[in-house]
Amino acid sequence: MPTPSAYPLVLLVNLGTPEAPTAPAVRRYLAEFLSDRRVVAIPPLFWQPLLRGLILPLRGPKSAAKYASIWMDGGSPLLVYTRALAAAVQQRLPELEVDYAMRYGAPSLRARLDAARQAGRRVLLLPLYPQYSTTTTASIGDVAQARHAAGTRMIEHYYEDPAWLAAVVNSIAAWRQQHGAGEHLLFSFHGLPQRVANNGDPYPQQCERSAALIAQGLGLPPEAWTLTYQSRFGSERWLQPATDAVLKQLAERGIKRVDVACPGFAVDCLETLEEVGMQFAEGFAEHGGQLRYIPCLNASAEHADALAQCIERELHAWA
Repeated sequence: MPTPSAYPLVLLVNLGTPEAPTAPAVRRYLAEFLSDRRVVAIPPLFWQPLLRGLILPLRGPKSAAKYASIWMDGGSPLLVYTRALAAAVQQRLPELEVDYAMRYGAPSLRARLDAARQAGRRVLLLPLYPQYSTTTTASIGDVAQARHAAGTRMIEHYYEDPAWLAAVVNSIAAWRQQHGAGEHLLFSFHGLPQRVANNGDPYPQQCERSAALIAQGLGLPPEAWTLTYQSRFGSERWLQPATDAVLKQLAERGIKRVDVACPGFAVDCLETLEEVGMQFAEGFAEHGGQLRYIPCLNASAEHADALAQCIERELHAWA
């Protein structure tokens, strides 16, 4: 049997995280993240002075405090769960080498691709974004093209993969069976500037498809769930409806208990644990309601099974 090194290296790729919940570490991370032209399209000549002179000094301490509120013994939740998920997928694919990398921060995707190129190894990239976007998945593709163009292949999305959908449905159903179902279920996805969607980014349509299929799997009627978008940044118009605005509307309708799931996030992170689980929950409580956050799939067995199947299918096509 061939050794694992004879096969392509499989990398699960996530967005990234600061190395510590401190202002300097967060500023370093945000400087890399917000300097990506896929993320912020403003010309660097205008954007960089604003970023480094105003935004990073202001956001660094605030974001560091948020990270500190969710930090785990092994690092940020995104790092801890991504590492565990890669290990779980590795167990299911013992003939392969499965690892993980970050688009921003460490472990660096650039460094992993450089090492693979120098070793003459092919690399299969699995961005941990179920729904494709030019702001996320395409940015990983940019790095692959720049570092190892001839030796990489990428799984661009899995937003309607049956095994992944089943994992999400079963996870939500099991949580609601254990804790009791709320009066309404929100599917909260990371937001995107409306301008990007207008330019043809397929992300909102893929989010809508995922949400509809998950709701169908849960047997929910249309009035029992809502798709929303969170994590707005900047002053331009973003995808609607906004999660916080919908929560306010639900409270005004007298709905007291709302469950929130985030099927656009593979693993829990700042946006799910702090923004949804803390910020939005506190805001909804001020209106007399109770927001209950349903965790992401993280390193669950069904999640690892689904991703392993995606990898096997893609490797078969590549061969």
